[in-house]
Amino acid sequence: MRFGLFVPQGWRLDLVGIDPADQWAVMRDVARHAEAGRWESVWVYDHFHTVPVATDEACHEAWSLVAALGAATERIRLGQMCTCMGYRNPAYLAKVAATCDIVSGGRVEMGIGGGWYEHEWRAYGYGFPPAPERLRMLDEGVQIMRQAWTVGRATLHGRHYDVDDAIVQPRPLQEGGIPLWIAGGGEKVTLRIAAQYAQYTNFDGALEGFRHKSEVLAGHCGDLGRDFGSIVRSANYNVSIGATEAEVEDRLQQLRARLEPIVGPEKAERQLGGFRGLPACGTPGQIVENLRKLEDAGMTYGIFYFPEAAYDRSGIELFEREVIPALS
Repeated sequence: MRFGLFVPQGWRLDLVGIDPADQWAVMRDVARHAEAGRWESVWVYDHFHTVPVATDEACHEAWSLVAALGAATERIRLGQMCTCMGYRNPAYLAKVAATCDIVSGGRVEMGIGGGWYEHEWRAYGYGFPPAPERLRMLDEGVQIMRQAWTVGRATLHGRHYDVDDAIVQPRPLQEGGIPLWIAGGGEKVTLRIAAQYAQYTNFDGALEGFRHKSEVLAGHCGDLGRDFGSIVRSANYNVSIGATEAEVEDRLQQLRARLEPIVGPEKAERQLGGFRGLPACGTPGQIVENLRKLEDAGMTYGIFYFPEAAYDRSGIELFEREVIPALS
């Protein structure tokens, strides 16, 4: 199994109490810690407003961070889970990503999806097209980026994007362009786009959900003549880890204490529901057992989120000592 680590960037209220002048150093140092260890990649979210509610707390922009992290690290790969196609013109995004790839020496991954966070869509003046339109935007945008990265120019006269000989030079350093991660589990459209274009997918990380989405993806691959085995299937996991179950619960209560004054007790408890009972919540042995079952189902790349990473790396270090070696 391969391992990626989310860098705290504020979107999930994980920089609360840290002075804005110090936040970049915190994010950079978590990435450098990952680079010094056994992690393959670090990841950021592409969002403008915090969750579970929009607040005035920090929420740093994804592609600015990718560029900065590319300059601040040397080995580790850099991804976004996932870029929203509707937030940037795809020819412009192809240019931004190519520049980041060059800055990093060829280490960028392109996580891309249709987008879902209606509040920030409308707040930033993008409207909020129906899901079928957002997915058509995703399809057209991916076609434009693939052209730009492989031949250095892109032309597409689509329903949503009209690009006429857009030049993207220099191209990414990676041969064939930046690897595409098509994120999302929409069964009729998103997974078909993934079957057509993706090197990686990212969808439901629970065992039964992962198996089902994999079956759907395999069906699309069969329809399109694509080798299902050529697509790496990944999932994201919220981590609460401890040597004992009491330590696991203590971490969750620390998260509750940070969130509750900002979002209230009901929403804070709902956020904890995204950890309890899921594959990466438990002791190291429990997490290894859960992830082994997922690996047997074809989940070979996990991307892990530690909500306390900006304040306390002991959970990350325990995961590095006892989970990664057991599965690598």
